[in-house]
Amino acid sequence: MQRDDPSANPDGGAPDKIRCDACPVMCYIKRGASGACDRYANHDGELVRLDPHVVLERTVSQGGRVVPFQKVADWDGSLVGSDTVFVTAIGAGTTYPDYKPAPFIVSSEIDGVDMVTVVTEGIFSYCGVKVKIDTDRHLGAEAATVRAAGEAVGHVMTSEYGSQMLSLGGVHHLTGGSKAEGRVTCDTLMDLSNGKAVELTIDGGASVVVQAGKAPIVNGVAEERMRVGCGSATIGMFAKQWLRKVDDVVVVDDHITGVLSEHQAGKLLDVRDTGIKIKGRRSTPGRYFQVAHPGTGWGGTDITDPLSILGPFDAKRAWPGLRLLMVSTTGEHFAYFELDEALTPVPRPLPEVLTLSVERIRENCEPALCTVLFMGGAGGSLRSGVTDNPVRLTRSVKDALTKVTSGGAPAYVWPGGGITFMVDVTQMPQGAFGYVPTPALVAPIEFTLRLSDYAALGGHMDHVRPLSSLSAKTEVLRPEVDDKDRA
Repeated sequence: MQRDDPSANPDGGAPDKIRCDACPVMCYIKRGASGACDRYANHDGELVRLDPHVVLERTVSQGGRVVPFQKVADWDGSLVGSDTVFVTAIGAGTTYPDYKPAPFIVSSEIDGVDMVTVVTEGIFSYCGVKVKIDTDRHLGAEAATVRAAGEAVGHVMTSEYGSQMLSLGGVHHLTGGSKAEGRVTCDTLMDLSNGKAVELTIDGGASVVVQAGKAPIVNGVAEERMRVGCGSATIGMFAKQWLRKVDDVVVVDDHITGVLSEHQAGKLLDVRDTGIKIKGRRSTPGRYFQVAHPGTGWGGTDITDPLSILGPFDAKRAWPGLRLLMVSTTGEHFAYFELDEALTPVPRPLPEVLTLSVERIRENCEPALCTVLFMGGAGGSLRSGVTDNPVRLTRSVKDALTKVTSGGAPAYVWPGGGITFMVDVTQMPQGAFGYVPTPALVAPIEFTLRLSDYAALGGHMDHVRPLSSLSAKTEVLRPEVDDKDRA
């Protein structure tokens, strides 16, 4: 921290303003006020951290849930049993301007082994979130721009099995565009990472409300389930349940529409050829691509009438009374038809014997959720808070000598150079993320390793402190455990 000239205060005491060096903004903070990040404040001429430093208590029964967290009531400030607590970087502070050791380098004994946990709140300009949205509805074309409050904050990635993926943030949106783009991107990333709901719009596509651990809301409608599989997979899974109860089944899907009578599953079950004609590009027997355009209708297509994807039945193979079930990959849409004398499908009520199969498709569709993974690159400046030779930390992580966590949650470290990690934000305590108005996100990161290994990689041994030295401002959180988890 750098103070103003004390002579600026006519009383000759502590200055009216102090300069915070916790991030590159270097705010001058008036007495009684907080900085632009709302994380540091001027309290009677001293720079103080407004949020408590968080320690997690891990005394939960085996199989107990990790989240949500609750504050331990009437905590007396003592930390008993070092193997039951974990020092997170939430509220710890940063290493900026990057020559300083990490704010907390804490030693403890775990299972008879001397360990050290190095914690710091990293300032991440090179960061973003990967969002997995469980929905069969079309959200937008690949590479389409994703916007929040009208500003570009990311793009659509590939569709996965029953989900669609968004990539949001990154240094170009944070710093490479207008000030408004950077500010909105930063707000969007922080809100999503802290488990808040954010409304996003996709150019040429849908509006979707995303919140980690909650069902997506697409164009104002909450999703209930993700698809059981593509149309072809659905045919294979349920072919036996349709055998002799219906003559043919079409499972409508934006990607691969399946037809029972042509599918290999139908052939092996001796399902009779029905002479059905499907509009679209035939891939392999019983599998069709591009039967319709993407959309929010049947099976993620733009159709509302399933018969629109059928051509005329082959009169040489079809017959009057032929029974046809058409269903979507979630079971949300279904219709039953019988062919009249002109071989035209006529709508009929769904027979009771087919109701179970439609319900079984729904049963096998998992609840639709949004998953938010924070992704950041731990750069050389952050690593210098751990060791005076940052590359040694990288090597230690890659050699599995050092474990990386974020807010106490397990992190996945990407192969290749550097320390690029991802973490599921629902596994972290709420409010774990902050920001600085450069703009950049502030995210917790912890490095845990043997004390001897820490010394070997050139760690800041002079700054190692025992767990018992943590101040009373430390806040202890305990995971809640449901009754079913206790059983």
